[in-house]
Amino acid sequence: MIMAINPMEMMKYAARMRKFQEQHPKAIAFLQFVGQNAIQEGSVIAVKVTDPEGKEYESNIKITADDLETVQMLKNMRQS
Repeated sequence: MIMAINPMEMMKYAARMRKFQEQHPKAIAFLQFVGQNAIQEGSVIAVKVTDPEGKEYESNIKITADDLETVQMLKNMRQS
């Protein structure tokens, strides 16, 4: 399946990502460090979200070779 990339949507995406990076610099730095140094097959990524009322939601995934391939494809797309 070939998807056309809308240049206007890409510009909106880029602007939104810059804003996110400005608002959450530690999160971006952490994700970049982990992505370069810790994500490998068998790694577990766990996420916990606490809503304003205090209710917690948790999940995790164990990284597979397919996941690594997907991440690499996304990295390559960003560099294009």
